[in-house]
Amino acid sequence: MEFLAPKPGDSYLDLTAGYGGHAQEVMAITGKPDLAVLVDRDQSVVQGLEKLFPGSKKPRIINQDFFTASKELLEEGRKFDLILADLGVSSPHLNEGTRGFSFQHDGPLDMRMDQRGTLTAETIVNSYSKEDIASILKEFGEEPKANKIADKIIANRPLNSTSQLAQIVAQVWKGNSRVHPATRTFQALRIVVNDELSLLEASLPIWHKLLNDDGKIVIISFHSLEDRYIKRFFVEHGGNFYDSTLNLLTKHPIRAGPNELAFNPRARSAKLRAAAKINNKRKGATNANSGKKQIPSVQGSG
Repeated sequence: MEFLAPKPGDSYLDLTAGYGGHAQEVMAITGKPDLAVLVDRDQSVVQGLEKLFPGSKKPRIINQDFFTASKELLEEGRKFDLILADLGVSSPHLNEGTRGFSFQHDGPLDMRMDQRGTLTAETIVNSYSKEDIASILKEFGEEPKANKIADKIIANRPLNSTSQLAQIVAQVWKGNSRVHPATRTFQALRIVVNDELSLLEASLPIWHKLLNDDGKIVIISFHSLEDRYIKRFFVEHGGNFYDSTLNLLTKHPIRAGPNELAFNPRARSAKLRAAAKINNKRKGATNANSGKKQIPSVQGSG
């Protein structure tokens, strides 16, 4: 909320609306739910949002992944003062065993955020080659024992439940650990099932175009590769350069403090980055009044 800094009348785009916690806070200040768009790819979540925001002056709710929804909004010519993307899987998903996201609640190896999709974690672990499984665990889970885990998966096929997979991974990682040894494996499979990194990389330039001058964008990520994409995009478009289009509001990612981690341990890997769209008109006026001579373009140097 500090970095979004909503004001009365602001338009708002929530690209991962979830169960509406952020949206409620923001719209309580903007007072303009009819200027808000809430996006989520999960059909059950969208049903909850429809109930949470009833009435005639309610936000527009889109049941799509954030890339598809962003393209649609761009084609419509929409612009927003505030944009928020809180990436990753939500706590209700992790708490609901039937969705297959959690190794703490037994369920099918599903992991689809949008249950209209066809690829599941079960398909990957039961039909992909050892080399492909190991590659997924290395690239998207940064799992140091990817090859050994892939061997174990192949040797124990078919796998049908999250508890089976978690037990297999635990056999590779002996001893006690603060973080469950299956965390990286489940994260890697979820990212591939939902194509999360590709969608993020393709969406960042669109979000930049959807942002009004002086508008704010806040992105919360939970994976080092996600944060790398965001950091790179912000750096490419930010900084104190004549052609910069973003003013970086966070020099380094904001992390959850000890008070939050005490009641919300899942925030331990969260990183928040924020930026504001530079107002080119104001920037041009500032440059014109600065008294500095413009450097003439050089032509015909040969």
